[in-house]
Amino acid sequence: MNARLSNQMLSMKDVTQMTCLSRSSIYQKITRNQFPKQVKLGARAVGWIRDEVIDWLNHQIKISRLGQEL
Repeated sequence: MNARLSNQMLSMKDVTQMTCLSRSSIYQKITRNQFPKQVKLGARAVGWIRDEVIDWLNHQIKISRLGQEL
């Protein structure tokens, strides 16, 4: 895979749309180490690594399909 694509960054809007989680839920999960941590991109800008968010989503799907609690 192209290294440039594997480090693609997502905005909060992208992350909320992909996960169907609210902004506050995402930050709560980050605090509990249950969601990938954001990367500081500038003084007032953060982003999430796309592959980490996709891995998290795939893990949630796997857990759901196995019938286990989150």
